[in-house]
Amino acid sequence: MALSAACLLAGCVVRAVVPAPPPPPPPPRVYVQPPPPPPPPQAYAEPAGDAEVTAQEAPPPLPDYEQPPCPEEGYMWTPGYWGWGGGGYYWVPGTWVQPPQVGFLWTPGYWGFVGGVYRFNVGYWGPHVGYYGGVNYGFGYVGVGFAGGRWVGNSFAYNRAVVNVNVNIHNTYNETVINRVSVTKVSYNGGPGGTAAVPSAQERAWASERHVPPTSAQRQHVQEAFHNPALSARANGGHPAIAATPRPGAFNAPGVVGAHGASTPPGAAQRGGQPGQFGQNGAHAPGQPGQPNGAHPPGQPGQPGQANNFVRTPGQPNGAARTQGQPGQAGQPGQAGAKPAKPPARPQQRPKPEEKKGDKEK
Repeated sequence: MALSAACLLAGCVVRAVVPAPPPPPPPPRVYVQPPPPPPPPQAYAEPAGDAEVTAQEAPPPLPDYEQPPCPEEGYMWTPGYWGWGGGGYYWVPGTWVQPPQVGFLWTPGYWGFVGGVYRFNVGYWGPHVGYYGGVNYGFGYVGVGFAGGRWVGNSFAYNRAVVNVNVNIHNTYNETVINRVSVTKVSYNGGPGGTAAVPSAQERAWASERHVPPTSAQRQHVQEAFHNPALSARANGGHPAIAATPRPGAFNAPGVVGAHGASTPPGAAQRGGQPGQFGQNGAHAPGQPGQPNGAHPPGQPGQPGQANNFVRTPGQPNGAARTQGQPGQAGQPGQAGAKPAKPPARPQQRPKPEEKKGDKEK
């Protein structure tokens, strides 16, 4: 048994288990930022009526033009201004617009020189007329507030001493407007040659009120102006042939008004217009004294650099008494029509032939 046990022990092999080495640690993770997306193609700058834009050069001076008559009660005047897009300025014609709701007034947009560039501040609707850079747009927007009308209950009353309303609108009043400030055609605030106006405490408080952006009709009006080559400042030299329209986007409708010194707009010949006489109640013909931006009282020729330096008296509507179809013939105060036409001259009678001396003796 002892021998057997020894043989069994001699045949057994003891194996030692050695553990495998641990796997190496994973390499540290390194975050690689993905490349930025490519910039969108710059086809053109957005028009100023849809977004706030900036420009390196100052906008041109405001052109001189007359206000077309209000088409119907409830419409409010929005003055024209220079927009920016496509690498240059273009004129957005002034027009009559329906407000978005009762009790709201329009605060015009304006250009301001801030941080070395000219920045456009988009206009808006609100319960009060706020700050618009002290720019005198005319027709009641003399740089501060609005003197062209006011809300009376649920109806808007028009100040005939300032805005142009026809005889079909009866919700009117006459209120004297006094402006003793020297007025220029500067279209921007701050910077070299700009207006020096700053917002008042009341205007700062009104800035926090609920505001409504331009209506869809106004935005469409701006888009059509942007795509009209004739409204580019480079094309019209600061004198747009379509300076104001009776309704938004009505660039070819009767009643379109051109700026003083502008050429005849397309289609004016078909409408019977002459250079400087665009539609009904249009601008004055060349050589006749103008009334830029509703500044001068009826019957008084305008003098350069003295726009809006006047005192209006009740009973003198701003061209409201004009007769339809007779542009440039303003009525006299207190008269609803234009001057009566002169009676036709009598035809001259031909002189009798001289009688011969011999026939007389016979």
